[in-house]
Amino acid sequence: MRTTLTIDDDIAVLVQQEVRRSGGSFKGTVNRLLRLGLTAAPKPESSKPFEVTAFPMGLKPGFSYDCIAELLDELEGPYHR
Repeated sequence: MRTTLTIDDDIAVLVQQEVRRSGGSFKGTVNRLLRLGLTAAPKPESSKPFEVTAFPMGLKPGFSYDCIAELLDELEGPYHR
């Protein structure tokens, strides 16, 4: 893949030093260093799934979940909408 990349001056100096040290090409050196850096990067730890502990809250005697609109009217009044 061909792309344009802007490299910070201090990184460019380090890459050029590595090119001279290894005797490789600039492109090959950049690819090798990127590959090394990306494979050495720490892998994110797999986190434990989030679990919710539910508690039965119950419903006051005389109320029912059968008709939610009626239940809202009883609990919050006719202006709940």
